[in-house]
Parts: sequence; C-alpha cells; structure tokens
Amino acid sequence: MSEIIEKVVHLFENHGDSQYGGEAVSQLEHALQAAHFADEAGEKKSIIVAGILHDIGHLLHHLPDDAPENGIDDLHENLANDFLQQYFTPEVVEPVRLHVAAKRYLCTVEPEYLDILSEPSIISLGLQGGPMSADECTEFEKNPFYADAVKLRRFDDQAKIENLQVKDLSFYVPYMEAFVK
Repeated sequence: MSEIIEKVVHLFENHGDSQYGGEAVSQLEHALQAAHFADEAGEKKSIIVAGILHDIGHLLHHLPDDAPENGIDDLHENLANDFLQQYFTPEVVEPVRLHVAAKRYLCTVEPEYLDILSEPSIISLGLQGGPMSADECTEFEKNPFYADAVKLRRFDDQAKIENLQVKDLSFYVPYMEAFVK
C-alpha cells in the first residue's frame, strides 16, 4: 500500500467515526455509501474513488461536528483539494473540489433538487453561497469535470442511510491506488 493510501486509511480509522454534519451516519459511513452508490450505478472508478475522498476535508480540520449549525463553513472542499491534489490525479481531485459547487449548481438548474436536500445540506448550502447565479452556472459548466462533479454530488446526497451494509474501506484500496500520481 502506498504511503498516501496508508495516510487516507489512517485518517478514516482515526476520525471517520465522527458524525457527518448532523446526519445519521459517520464520516466513514458517508464516504463508503457514496462509493457504493457510484459503484452500483456502474460509474467509472474515478467517480467511485471521489466518493470515498469527497469529504476528506472534514477529517483534516479541527472544527466541531456542528460547525455549520453555528454558522461556520468549514470549506472542506478546499481543504480536500489542497490535500488531494498533491497525491491524486485530476479525474479524482476535480470532482471532489467541485462537489459543493455542484450542489449550488443543481439548486439553480433543477429547482426541484432543493426538495431532496436534507436539513443539514440546506444549512450548509446557505453558508456555501446558496444557489448559483446564471453566470456562475455558465462558468461552472466550462470546467471539463463539471459533469463528474454533478454525478458525485448526487451520490453524496444519497449517502446518508443509517445502518446500510456496504463494502469496507479495504475493498476500495486498489481503486484509490490506481489514481495515485
């Protein structure tokens, strides 16, 4: 196992049991479920790996689990990007970096999307800038990975099911290894 994958596994082993932002799952459960749903949908491996890694920024800061409820945006997508871009290829890193923007985008281009968001996601949406403007949507669509970010976002939204049985992190180690620089 490469050094960076060992570090990722270590982060999940030591911090993955923390609550996922007011949801009924832990950070690790959320990551594994996002990967599971991507895999079940037949997505390419980069999206599955992005599912595992998309919220790793939550494991890199020292803010409390309820930071959003206290009006604090932890900017986890930026923390994840800064960390992941050192080690992983863009087809994994870019969807992770853009997954918050994808939520804002979907709220604009699919107004009914707001109806599927959980209460914690609605709270964080407000902290993250709310729905995008038309100009922001146009700019977002210029990124070659925007469609992958939207796919990742949809798996992120699904990945909040208490006690869902999925494969464990070790199953995804070879997937992650394939995208190490």
